[in-house]
Amino acid sequence: MAFKSKWIKACVSSVALVVGLIGASGAAADDKVYRLKLAETWGPNFPIFGDATKNMAAMAEKMSNGRLKIRIDSSNKHKAPFGVFDMVKSGQYDMGHSASYYWKGKVPNTLYFTTMPFGMTAPEQYSWFYYGGGMELMEEVYSPHNLMSFPGGNTGVQMGGWFQKEINSVDDLKGLKMRIPGFAGEVLAELGAKPTNIAPGELYTALERKTIDALEWVGPSLDLRMGFHKIAPYYYTGWHEPATELQFLVNKRTWDKLPADLQEILRVAMRTAAYDMYTQSTYESGKNWASIKTDTQMFR
Repeated sequence: MAFKSKWIKACVSSVALVVGLIGASGAAADDKVYRLKLAETWGPNFPIFGDATKNMAAMAEKMSNGRLKIRIDSSNKHKAPFGVFDMVKSGQYDMGHSASYYWKGKVPNTLYFTTMPFGMTAPEQYSWFYYGGGMELMEEVYSPHNLMSFPGGNTGVQMGGWFQKEINSVDDLKGLKMRIPGFAGEVLAELGAKPTNIAPGELYTALERKTIDALEWVGPSLDLRMGFHKIAPYYYTGWHEPATELQFLVNKRTWDKLPADLQEILRVAMRTAAYDMYTQSTYESGKNWASIKTDTQMFR
């Protein structure tokens, strides 16, 4: 009986030691600070789009009690506004903020997750992503590239663009050099235009120097701040982007290294920041609409 008693005591001591070690390990894991780097396509302090990344990072840090910190590098820092896909894929950056349709040359099916001509509105897009299988399709497209993609903020309805010359017929589109990405660019190419994509920070200069004849950017929420009305008098309503969803990209290996609670915190922060950007963009568009109609010589 004495041997049995000693054996039980030894077992109890061993179990207590293991439990203590597990508890200590858990406490250490809870206190660990995870530092991620995010590359965005936009320049520093870019309104609305840049606000989405800042809001997401701030929420993630606050909800995690400082355990998840995200550093944001603008295109001025990393010098590759259209290199976000590759930089996140390779692990140079842990996260990215951009637009899925910029990667059509690498992965054609990425086009579908930003916008479609005459397609879904912003509420319809969010319904599709979260309840209609959109997230699952996005995972199918991005997972072979070691990437995860999440909705990153919606602009709402976009305008048709700023033009140096008035468009009176389809013939006026022939040879027109225009910054317009995605499916809309392909449609205009069929009509004889020459679509191209240009980084946001270079748009004004390209239009001013007549490197391009026209451009579409977003709409009243951002176009007035960009000053396009000063150099292109004709502003047309849109057809091509009823709602444009940006994206948060996450390196899959980075994601897998995060504890489950931080994964969920990051997921919630991205989702909240995305929808908040949509409401901010809607407000800014309404506020700027009257000014654009006044300042623009020819509104179409």
